[in-house]
Amino acid sequence: MTFDFSGKLALITGGARGIGKAIALAFASKNAVVVLFDIIEQEAKSVIKEIEEKGGRGEFYKVDVSNLEEVKEAVSGLLSKYGKVDILVNNAGIVYTKPFVECLPEGWTKVIAVNLMGVFNTCYAVFPKMLERRYGKIINIASVAGKRGGGIFGNSIYAASKGGVIAFTKALAREGGPYGINVNAICPGPTETRMLEGFPDDKRKSFIETIPLRRFGKPEDIAFAVLFLASDYADFITGEIMDVDGGIMMD
Repeated sequence: MTFDFSGKLALITGGARGIGKAIALAFASKNAVVVLFDIIEQEAKSVIKEIEEKGGRGEFYKVDVSNLEEVKEAVSGLLSKYGKVDILVNNAGIVYTKPFVECLPEGWTKVIAVNLMGVFNTCYAVFPKMLERRYGKIINIASVAGKRGGGIFGNSIYAASKGGVIAFTKALAREGGPYGINVNAICPGPTETRMLEGFPDDKRKSFIETIPLRRFGKPEDIAFAVLFLASDYADFITGEIMDVDGGIMMD
């Protein structure tokens, strides 16, 4: 049992900033080869540069996860080069906060395309090779919004997309289990990313008072949970929807 990912390839979507960046750096620090799929080219390349400056190995592919053909092409290139994807972390996502009566159908289409279809697309491209190898770790980043129905964490559309990720995670875990594939999801609570930067101080203060641990999450809090689920220590865990939220979802 170890947290050493030497010889493992970890593919992370949305790895250019925030939670995705923290996940990428965490895997690199544990000797994984890190591959990023993102549309934010300069920031993603900066993450890879940081990984390499610390002696790690990383690659960046400019990929829109909502585009199945782009995903398939990039994964095909990865498999040609490395022959495998050991770990897939579906982190790419966008937030939508308008009340439902102000939403446009285009908003639904965009959010579902990135947050839910993006997870389908990467799994569609990677899962068959995992089945063939009878090994794989998939961790999907959902949200407590998918359990609570949005609220301060996003509106009905965002909640629906993340609720879909949760259901898809459980279903894929059932299908992958007999082949040694673990599929789990993490539901972050409010985390110190760009999503929270626009909150005024008074709203931040009142919000923190509703969190039992009395602070917002850090991207690293999510990254550490991802490392655990991708490790040998979590070999008997699948279909789990893990809250990393400071206690918000306690009953």
